[in-house]
Amino acid sequence: MDSCDFVLENKHFLPIREWEEKDRPREKFLSGSAREMKDEELLAILVGSGTANHSALDIARRILDHFNGNLHELGRRSPKELARKFTGIGQAKAVGILAGIELGKRCLNTPLDDETKIRTSSEAFRLLCGDFASCPYEKFYALLLSQSGRLLRKTLISEGGLAATIVDARKIFKFAIDEHASGLILAHNHPSGNIKPSPEDISITEKIRRGARLLDLYLFDHIIVSGNRYFSFSDENLIVGPGRNLRQGT
Repeated sequence: MDSCDFVLENKHFLPIREWEEKDRPREKFLSGSAREMKDEELLAILVGSGTANHSALDIARRILDHFNGNLHELGRRSPKELARKFTGIGQAKAVGILAGIELGKRCLNTPLDDETKIRTSSEAFRLLCGDFASCPYEKFYALLLSQSGRLLRKTLISEGGLAATIVDARKIFKFAIDEHASGLILAHNHPSGNIKPSPEDISITEKIRRGARLLDLYLFDHIIVSGNRYFSFSDENLIVGPGRNLRQGT
């Protein structure tokens, strides 16, 4: 069955406007409790209004249940598909939901200021995860860093198919030289969901590490991202040979 429409009448339905104020999603958000709110409550705010028998929160729960709580998977859908699958979601509401998710990705992807520093793999992940969120194909980025770890530039090196993308090491080094960088962090995604590095990932990491040393550059890390998880070569001590990892960088 292609539709996830509600098929049973909700006999205990009570509109959100009749709930206690402390339980209403909008009022929770206004009270400053956004960080403590559940995904379904935040999504209910984007849904806006419910139907005759189901609240916006009911609809939000139904949507999240359908995608097993995976917001990245939800973000990959089209407005037309959401409107078709869920009662109470027209195309306008679907656009609002997907626009909210897209803004969330961009927020994760925006440096706080010109003095953004990358000191750990988790900081690199937070800076990049918005670029990879819901992307069905591989993308390869390089973060170019100063001697102190300040972010000089984030640049997309390549993007490709479902399982791989071609990485031109010369392109990475040209950007690094142009920015007068002292070090770099590599990052790419695995749309498959598996964050374990492939033999090709290990090979390109070592190739770039060796090339970087010839140019007096440090390869601090290479992270592989999938959804809200990542693998760090530095954390797993897989950046071999002379150089510094993120925790040792000045």
